[in-house]
Amino acid sequence: MKTATLSEVKHRLSEFLQRVRRGETVMILDRETPIARIEPVAATLAGGDERWGELERAGVLRRPARTPTGSILRGLPSMPKVKGSAVAAVLAEREEGW
Repeated sequence: MKTATLSEVKHRLSEFLQRVRRGETVMILDRETPIARIEPVAATLAGGDERWGELERAGVLRRPARTPTGSILRGLPSMPKVKGSAVAAVLAEREEGW
């Protein structure tokens, strides 16, 4: 997060807005006291959760380029065909090579 004094923001507002457009957050200080924060609103407008946007800007996560479809689940193996206990199911999976 970039920090800037109030006078810096007043003189170079367009520069700081460019940073925000690129996804950065700018904290504005008045005599070393935080008074405001400028951050992108695109994630909120697109229907995303605000917390997801914060994590994305912090580099903790990255959203997918496209929304996953139901076809992603078709490649998964089917459920084991074992009746009985969970232990029997795990042992059957081991025998199958899972």
